Parts: sequence; C-alpha cells; structure tokens
Amino acid sequence: MIWSKEETLSRREIEEIQLGRLKETVSRVYEKVAPYRAKMDAAGVKPEHIVSLKDLSKLPFVTKQDMRDNYPYGLFAVGMDELNRIHASSGTTGKPTVVGYTKEDVRIWTECVSRIACMGGATRKDIAQICFGYGMFTGALGLHYGLENIGATVIPSSTGNSEKQIMYMKDFGTTLLVATPSYALRLAEVAKGMGIDPGKDLKIKTGLLGSELLTESMRAEMHKVWGEDMLVTSNYGMSELMGPGVSGECDRLCGMHVNEDYFIPEIIDPVSGEVLPEGEKGELVITCIKKDALPLIRYRTKDITRLFYEPCACGRTFCRMENLSGRTDDMLKIRGVNVFPGQIEEVVLSFSELGPHYEIVVEREGYSDKLTVRVELVKSTDSFSELSELTQRIRNKLRIILGLDAKVQLESPNTLQRFEGKAKRVKDLRSNKE
Repeated sequence: MIWSKEETLSRREIEEIQLGRLKETVSRVYEKVAPYRAKMDAAGVKPEHIVSLKDLSKLPFVTKQDMRDNYPYGLFAVGMDELNRIHASSGTTGKPTVVGYTKEDVRIWTECVSRIACMGGATRKDIAQICFGYGMFTGALGLHYGLENIGATVIPSSTGNSEKQIMYMKDFGTTLLVATPSYALRLAEVAKGMGIDPGKDLKIKTGLLGSELLTESMRAEMHKVWGEDMLVTSNYGMSELMGPGVSGECDRLCGMHVNEDYFIPEIIDPVSGEVLPEGEKGELVITCIKKDALPLIRYRTKDITRLFYEPCACGRTFCRMENLSGRTDDMLKIRGVNVFPGQIEEVVLSFSELGPHYEIVVEREGYSDKLTVRVELVKSTDSFSELSELTQRIRNKLRIILGLDAKVQLESPNTLQRFEGKAKRVKDLRSNKE
C-alpha cells in the first residue's frame, strides 16, 4: 500500500518541492541560527546564492560535534515556547545530541513514519508490538505514532522481560514486530526456549526492523527462525534528522525509499567531502527541508550507502538508498586494513554451525594489532577434530573477505551477550587506535 500521493510524484515535481523548501530553510536558518550563520559566512555563502539544487554543495556541513558544541538548544530555530517535544541521544560518547519538535514537526514525523510503515508491509489490520525502548530514544514513539496513524493496533511493550514479550505475542495475536534485528533474533531464541516455534505458534508476519544494520545474511537468519513467509523490512532514521521516517524498504526489497519531499540526500567522499555521482558508494549526507525546530543542513550521518533514482516496481518514485554497508566511525583499521563489522557478520552467518551472535575484539600486542572473532556454536560438541576443522574454515573465509588473518574463538551455546537495544559487537581495547 502507498500511503500518500507525494510518493509517486515525477522527478521534476519532487525537485520543484525540494528547491522551494531548501531556499526557505536556508534563509530561515541563516536568520535564526547564529552558529550556522557563522558557518555560512565563513564559507562565503548567502541564502540568495541558493538558486538551484546543485547549489546545495556550496553550503557547509553540520556534524554531531556541532550539536554537542551548541548543547542543548544552540542549533534550534524556534524558541522554547514553540516546542512540543524534546528527545536526546544517550550521550555515551560525549554530551547527548538534543533534538526538538514543534507541533508541526510531530505531525510531519507521523506522516513520514506512516509512509515507512506502509512501505514495510504494515496495514490497519495489524497488531503491532513495539519492542524498542520508550523514553528519550526516538525509535519507539516514532513508530508508535506512525502505526497508530495508519490504523494499526499498537502494543507498547518496550524492551526487556523477553518471556513476557513472547506471552504478549501469543495471547494478543501480534502480527507485526518492531525491533532491532538483534533483539528480534533474541526473542525467537527465547520463544524456542519456552517450547514455542516462532514460525508456527505465533502470528507474526511482518518484521519492521530498524536502529541497526540489517545485512542480507541477517535477513536470511530472520527467515530461518521466524518463518520463510515473514516479510522482513528495514527502515532508516536517526534522532538528529527526525527519528525513524527518513527512508524504508518496500516489499520489493530493493533499497530504502527516501522521503524526498522532506529530506535531500547526497553521497560524499568521506575524506574529501566532494559530492559523488549517482550510484557511487560513500557517506550519506541529509538536509532536512521541512523542519521547524531543528532544520539541519547537510548533516553528515557517517553511514555508508549509495543512491538510485530510477522508479521502483512498487510504484514509488522517491530515490532509494542501498541498505547500509556500515558507518565510517564503525570502521576498524587493523594492520593497515579497513574492516567493517558487517563483513564479519556476513562470514559468521554463512556457517550453519554458528548462531547469529558474535563479538569482535581488537587488541594491540607490542606494535601489532590482533583481531579475535568470538562466535557461538549452535550445538555443543566434544570432538576436537570437528572444532578444529570448523575453526580453520571460518579463519580461511575471514582471511578471504577481510584480507587479513584473525583468531577465531568458538564459544558454547548461549554464552555471548544478548542485546535488547542496539547490539554492541565491537570491543576495541587498543589505547591508541590510529
């Protein structure tokens, strides 16, 4: 189901909307946001210089550090009396990034998530269980409002107490699951431990997954435990931009449609900052062109993807972003080689003897980096020869994919840590990571 007519506009119509809203946003930000006005002045750019969409590249970038430097409200374009809601990041790596919403921002947020939910397979007949943590995190309330808006019944179960989550699914007849991919797999594991087959004994037919990278191997793992008929779709957003609702997959599973009438995406070279041609992979940059409280311009997301502009077979004409390859700040440099956690996940999930849970440990011994991949067996075995042979096969495949050698540490079933929110797979124990 396509939620709104805007999703099927022609490219010319989309770009007309984008240019009009971009001009208005740049003028308003220049007038009302002093730190951004200073950035524009330093770059020699004035609002009147923006006469086409190509002029977007003249504008300076905004980063998470800018938000921290102007904590909490320095980048807001409205006064406190106009705010309807405040959210914030966890702030685990510094001061939290604070985001605000006017009443109109909340309305637009709800509209964007309604589109994403419909793209991802949700309907008004669904009973949707939201297993995101409620609170300052935008994911839970964002999906909550969007799903209610399309008419679905919402169970705001949050995270934790996984046995009770399964009880709700069984007793309430849940048909749609909102969760991170890792927590969705954890719930399936808990269900099996309770003697419940997720694919046969529960009614879930749609997984609306987000807040975490969803690889194709992870999608296949979801089908393995929740059933082959389950529609597993990924959606994308971040608190700084809005929350969920920036883009999402449709049932054709050929990329995530960007809500282009509210966001302008670019792909840049993460080192030089130069805009890359269509179809090339690089860092995603997003400009918010219809936000009152926090209208970020050219926000560097650090996410790695690429864009495609041909219309989708589903009927939507918005451009699509490829499912993420990783993040520039998640990349590990090990003995001169760039390693993304997603590459390791692909290898782990390609072995039927291994479960989907893993941990990456990087240490420095002397002047050399040491990479260890801890993986979990599906079934225990005392056969030394079997374990040795499996370890070697995993090491060989990691060497081919990564271009470097890694130690593989096999763990017993149910040994590695499980996560209810975003999974934390990497432990970088090097004191100097350069």
